[in-house]
Amino acid sequence: MRWTGPARLRTYGVAAAFAALLLSAVPSPVQAADRPEPLTDLVNPFIGTQNEGNTYPGAAVPFGMLQLSPDTGHSTGYDYADSHIRGFSAIHLSGVGCGLGGDLPVLPTTGEVTETDYAKYAAEFSHDNEQASPGYYKVKLTSYGGITAELTATARTGRQRYTFPATDHANVLLNAGQSLHRTLSTTVEVLDARTVRTTITGSGFCQDTKPYTLYTITRFNRPFASYGTWNGSQVTQGSASSTSTGRNGAYVRFDTTHNQVVEATTAISYVDAAGAAGNLRAEGGGSFRHTAEAARRAWEKRLEAVQVHGGSTTLRRTFYSSLYRSFLAPNIGSDADGRYTGWDQKKHRATGFTYYQNWSLWDTYRTQAQLLSLLAPAEARDMALSVLRIDAESGWLPKWGYGTVETNIMTGDPVTPYLTNAYQQGLLGGHEEEAYRALKKNADGVPPADSPAVGREANAQYLASGFAPYIEGWQHRKPGDSDFDHGASATLEYALADAMLGQMAGDLGHTADAKRYAARAQNYRRIFDTSTGFFRARDANGAFTGPAEPAQSVGFHEGTAWQYQWLVPQDLPGMVSLIGGNDAANARLDSFFAYDRLLADPAGTARTVWVNGPYDYYNADKYNPQNEPDLIAPYSYLSTGRPWQTTDVVHAALTLFTDTPTGMTGNDDLGTMSSWMVLSAIGIFPVQPGTDTWGLSTPVFDQVDLTLDRRWYPHGRFTVSAPGTSDTDRYVQSVRLDGAAYDKTYLTTAGIRRSRDLTLTTGSAPSGWGTAPSAAPPALH
Repeated sequence: MRWTGPARLRTYGVAAAFAALLLSAVPSPVQAADRPEPLTDLVNPFIGTQNEGNTYPGAAVPFGMLQLSPDTGHSTGYDYADSHIRGFSAIHLSGVGCGLGGDLPVLPTTGEVTETDYAKYAAEFSHDNEQASPGYYKVKLTSYGGITAELTATARTGRQRYTFPATDHANVLLNAGQSLHRTLSTTVEVLDARTVRTTITGSGFCQDTKPYTLYTITRFNRPFASYGTWNGSQVTQGSASSTSTGRNGAYVRFDTTHNQVVEATTAISYVDAAGAAGNLRAEGGGSFRHTAEAARRAWEKRLEAVQVHGGSTTLRRTFYSSLYRSFLAPNIGSDADGRYTGWDQKKHRATGFTYYQNWSLWDTYRTQAQLLSLLAPAEARDMALSVLRIDAESGWLPKWGYGTVETNIMTGDPVTPYLTNAYQQGLLGGHEEEAYRALKKNADGVPPADSPAVGREANAQYLASGFAPYIEGWQHRKPGDSDFDHGASATLEYALADAMLGQMAGDLGHTADAKRYAARAQNYRRIFDTSTGFFRARDANGAFTGPAEPAQSVGFHEGTAWQYQWLVPQDLPGMVSLIGGNDAANARLDSFFAYDRLLADPAGTARTVWVNGPYDYYNADKYNPQNEPDLIAPYSYLSTGRPWQTTDVVHAALTLFTDTPTGMTGNDDLGTMSSWMVLSAIGIFPVQPGTDTWGLSTPVFDQVDLTLDRRWYPHGRFTVSAPGTSDTDRYVQSVRLDGAAYDKTYLTTAGIRRSRDLTLTTGSAPSGWGTAPSAAPPALH
């Protein structure tokens, strides 16, 4: 059941992994043979744990509230290059760019407890003695006489099993006062001879935010022999409680002279201590082995929704590892009894649905939201309803939500395409008008000063002038990012959101609103500088500002004018006409992707031309495949009459995903990049986020079978086939949908619902398929 990946990685090395991925689409009679194999065996949780992918290798179940994983000293938790573990903590988000979570790091030790800083008492380990698979993690610590730690999880609990050496000083340290972000205050309580409770209030994610509180309770399977607490650097044996605004924690000690195994279960709640205790009662039973097996089965069921045929083992591992990470978030926020803490900081109860939290919307609205609507629509519906609860309870829709608070990280209006996608995918039945009212308020207003949310911060100026201004040196009025720091990209994001809301308004019969939002969707034109042929920031007086050179532009969040050029999915034909038509657009796209070099060396171009440092977003005139503004860009060729070039670029970008710790391109951002890989490998991609339009490219597998929820997809399945596809035979010659010729470069969700099979015939040279103007995804009006 466990994948011992690190040893295997050392066997063939990174260079060979890249070569294997390049050849991965070539069918092999041995590798591609259909054979029953647990799909969980193909998942490598260590992918992305090095070079700022910021993933975590620990134990979680799909969308679980708790993620029990080791922290090594990296700002976001675990780094494969590190050699010490500070603790196994309860909260992790896959691929975040700043320190977040890491609450209650727990570490087994031996001897006297003298250090209280987890950077100093951290235990050494080696990857030779470490392994991970979905829902399970194991490591042998070489410090403290050699202790083996094993982790598994349920939705709301983390199960730990420690095998100590024979000693009468076997400790478990529960560190409440240190985490991956700023801890404001903590309390630890030893309740009885088997139970420790903590209350942790923390803040921060890139910048300080409103505080949140996490409640934990840890129950051991046997009584401890002694215990104590620490406050600051002072350790007090026999103390049963401690409260502090600094380092704070408890230790419990066991005699493992004859019985070397100690198990513990930690339950968490964002509601109160009673909620944590209730979650422990509901999910804390059973043995460690049974819990790990249940977690494995839960993951196997998720992964079985996508069955791929063909491709190398390396590609299959890379693909299923990406699919695994796509199901890690958002996370359950309600307790087993349905209670949750809303963004009004009051207690509520979810009735008839599960409440979710953790909303990296600027990232996920582009890929992961659509993947979940396809493969997990029941959960995606509950997630959308949870976002509507945030509006109902706090007065405003979220931008980037962590736990029970708004962080205001990133810019624009990502919640609109997120929710309109849910609507277009049929997930908001019975809640359409409720969602529309919330979105209209968000699109037409600005949150008041006493709201933690910034919303569309530049909306007053945008509505008056048609653009969000870039104001250099803007003084932030609330924690988080400001749209005034990124006025150019905020304008593009607002206009995209307006287009999607206009579609929803028209569907619901709000005709006047539909026309108004459709007109606002054209505001991208207001920041187009005809003298440069690129988008450009305007200042508060309406004058273009910053360097005229597009690669040196200002006012674009984590990108340049080159990279934001293609973020007009609502009207690519209009944008193309601005820059001179298809020929001019294709020339610019070819330059952007370094297309001539790409044809000669796809993987080399991806790694040496496209990718710079993991956070190097600026001063560039090339495609950046490791950040969100460019995720749709490769599919722009579908609108310029050259669909084969989309396949060339997409397949080159896919080589950046490998079966190694460095195999994530950029931060995963709660499954965003992983979902890009999954959808692009299948050959269907959401080219107009916020609608139900899926662009087509050549899949990297001979066949992909999707098992779909019959409540939303009556046939219960959809198959994408490309027999014989390979690195050389990758160009679409023709397409058939349920046996009938199909000449468009896109599908709609309705088309997927009424169909069973999409079959692509491929060859070694581009064809005329999909080149007619009528084949392109249409502009929204």
